[in-house]
Amino acid sequence: MPVELRKGGLVLRGTPLWFDARTKSPVAFVSHAHSDHIARHQRTIATPETLALMAHRLGPLEHATPLRYGESLTLEDLTLECFSAGHVFGSAQVRVTRADGHRVVYTGDLSLEPALTCAPAEVLACDTLVIESTFGDPKYRFPPRAQVYDDVTAWCRQQLARGVRPILLAYSLGKSQEAVRQLAVRGLKVCAHPTIHAVGRIFEDLGMPVGARCFDGTFQDDEVGLFPPFRRGDSLAGVKDRALAVLTGWALEPWGARRSGADIAFPVSDHADFPALLSYAERSGAREIITLHGFATELADALRKRGLFARAVHEQVQMTLGLR
Repeated sequence: MPVELRKGGLVLRGTPLWFDARTKSPVAFVSHAHSDHIARHQRTIATPETLALMAHRLGPLEHATPLRYGESLTLEDLTLECFSAGHVFGSAQVRVTRADGHRVVYTGDLSLEPALTCAPAEVLACDTLVIESTFGDPKYRFPPRAQVYDDVTAWCRQQLARGVRPILLAYSLGKSQEAVRQLAVRGLKVCAHPTIHAVGRIFEDLGMPVGARCFDGTFQDDEVGLFPPFRRGDSLAGVKDRALAVLTGWALEPWGARRSGADIAFPVSDHADFPALLSYAERSGAREIITLHGFATELADALRKRGLFARAVHEQVQMTLGLR
């Protein structure tokens, strides 16, 4: 297997290159700036957007190497190519070509759904595919994003018409800024928690408009509130008539709303669902597929049933699988 799962994350075997290492490494490709994918590395390779967002969260980086979509760089005898992952602003996949010509793709967190705040993802041809599998179980099949945001908009308008403040809960990086844009094109104004607003300012500095007003303790009559799911604190203590909705892929679970203390959950995700993950794996033409995170075992099982050579990163190779 060309990759190895270690305590600090995933490493390309026989090389100094790590993927989304969670602890300091000599050199790491960082797919995006969510907190569970970043750390202070001796050298960080990422898109300029991800590097800026990492610096916002971690402070100055030791040695940052920007790699834009469509560009490539050489690391020892490896060639790295960068492509959008469609997950959040600046998110990227990497295709690493070894000296022997073998191509390894690491998708990082991935979405094939069209978005307003990040470039569309590409399906990359490769020999070995390392694919995230957060929602890699057959029960996760998301409605089209546009349809869900239509539902979110209708819910917000219903609350406003009742004199109730609609509050949406979404992660402060990526999903929140996408929600602002999606609601804006549907005619709603958003007032965002300061942590969300600060990230939005970085988006705007990098050329991606967002446009939410920063919450200062008060709302205007027609505004929708947007707050992080688990960092509300006392920010909403003075908002008595309110309704909470969480935007999450876990909305498909019966506990999806309760997990965040919300009244309702909408299935808005910036991850690929089960059908999209199957589609990517098949279209990549990979001879070997390694699933990572979430429902890795379930996704690998489903891929094997389709005749593909697949396994979860933590599993041993099963010789009975044969060849495709």
